[in-house]
Amino acid sequence: MFDAISPQLIFGQLLIGLINGSFYAMLSMGLAIIFGLMHVVNFAHGAQYMLGAFVTWVLLNYLGIPYWPSLVLAPVIVAVLGMVMERTILRPLQNLDHLYGLLATYAVALIVEGLIRQQYGSSGLPYSSPIPGGVNLGFMFLPYYRLWVVLFSIVTCIGSWLLIEHTKLGAYLRAANEKPDIVETFGINVPRMVTLTYGFGVGLAALSGVLAAPIYQVSPSMGSSIMIVIFAVVVIGGMGSIIGAVATGYMLGLVEALTKIVYPEAANVVIFLFMILALLVRPNGLFSGAEKTR
Repeated sequence: MFDAISPQLIFGQLLIGLINGSFYAMLSMGLAIIFGLMHVVNFAHGAQYMLGAFVTWVLLNYLGIPYWPSLVLAPVIVAVLGMVMERTILRPLQNLDHLYGLLATYAVALIVEGLIRQQYGSSGLPYSSPIPGGVNLGFMFLPYYRLWVVLFSIVTCIGSWLLIEHTKLGAYLRAANEKPDIVETFGINVPRMVTLTYGFGVGLAALSGVLAAPIYQVSPSMGSSIMIVIFAVVVIGGMGSIIGAVATGYMLGLVEALTKIVYPEAANVVIFLFMILALLVRPNGLFSGAEKTR
């Protein structure tokens, strides 16, 4: 069986795994940051990822703004919307059970997805690649844009981790959520820091959407289809663990891709099998002992 598997198929699936893993890592990292610093299960994360892709499409088709400016503009626009959501919806619920925040964000996700579907329909909208072409490696064809996505995702994940864990701003963010009363005595505006935390996590989701637009068709359901996988990745890595979210995201992207070679029927469930095993062996996550945002 394994002798019949060609090198082209293996390397092609590895590339797909790296692409999917890049999105899993970035989305999971944003979700882990929000949960780790705010203890909010942000069920709107998939909708915010979808909004990043849709804002990019709208900027191009209605305003003529190409991909590269949208790489900055779209995450900022969606992050601002997210901060408004935090101030108006999540903040009044902050002293209640976490279930209320989960239900509120889930409702927002359904509303956003429904509005986009009503306006643009359910079918996907194409977005052309900003980096056409690729390089023939002999054993496979490597598109330039997909290589760019993998490299950009790695740099973004490392940069975000350094920002949260090894800068003064990151220390303020962690302190504002762990010891808000003490932090306020130093003149730091804690509510503003919480809002910025949520906006940063939302911005990462939207940035992932911008990167996904030229690869996948922009559709209202693109967020809901990936959201359950992202939650599984975060649970496996450890709720609130940035390192766990990133490492698990890339790892499971590759595992999912290689499963399609060996046993394609299990590719759609292999991540959830990993989640069950992780919950049985290490309920707090595989990276629960690693440095966390909490």
